Amino acid sequence: MTGSFLYAVGDVLLLASKVNLDEYPKLKPFVKLLADAEKMVVLSPKRMMWGAMLGVFATPLVLAGYWQMYRGLTGANALLVLTTLLLFGCASVIGAFVHGTFYYLGEYVLALNKVDEPSQNVIVEMITRHGKVLIISYAPVMLMVVIASILFSVLVATQKTSFPIWMTAVNPLTLIIAWLLLKRILPQFIRDWTEGAGFNIALLVFFACTTFVLWKV
Repeated sequence: MTGSFLYAVGDVLLLASKVNLDEYPKLKPFVKLLADAEKMVVLSPKRMMWGAMLGVFATPLVLAGYWQMYRGLTGANALLVLTTLLLFGCASVIGAFVHGTFYYLGEYVLALNKVDEPSQNVIVEMITRHGKVLIISYAPVMLMVVIASILFSVLVATQKTSFPIWMTAVNPLTLIIAWLLLKRILPQFIRDWTEGAGFNIALLVFFACTTFVLWKV
C-alpha cells in the first residue's frame, strides 16, 4: 500500500495544477500538441523532480504488493498465477519509466514558455517525439494491467486461492472504472487535487483489500 500511496503523491505533484492560458500567451498556439500538459507551466522544477522520483522509487514497494497478491493466489493454476504476477510486474517496471518521463515533459513546457519564437520550434519537435515515446510505452502497460486484472478475477473465481469470492470484483481494472465513475460526483477541489492519480488510487484500494483479506488468513 505504501508504494501505491507514494506513487499517487508523485502523480499529484506532477499533474495536479490549474493554469489560465491568458497569462501564458506563448503556449496558446500549442494547446493541441500539449494536450493538457500546458498546466505544468505553473509547477516548479523541484516539485516536478520530487513528483517523478517518488513514483520511480516507490516501484519496488508496488512490486512487493504484487508479490503478496501472488502468494494469495497460490493454490490455483500455477502457470496462470505466475503469468498474472509477471504481467503486473512488467507493467510496474515500464510504468516507472512512463511516470519519470513526465518530469522532462514539464521541463519542455517551462522552456517553451520562456524561449523566443524561433527557438520554440526546436522544443515543439522534442515534445512531439516525447509524445510518441509515451504512447509506445504506455499502451503495453495498460494492456498488461487489463489482462492481468482479468486473470486475477478468473483465478479467484476458481475458489482455490486464499481470496474470498467477492474479490473477483476487486482488481485494478474494476477499481479504475469505479474511480472514474466516483470522480463525477466528488467535489471539484477533490478532483483537482487527485488529478492524474486515478490509477494509483485504484491500486492503493486494491492492495488495501488484498492485505486485509490475507491478514485474516
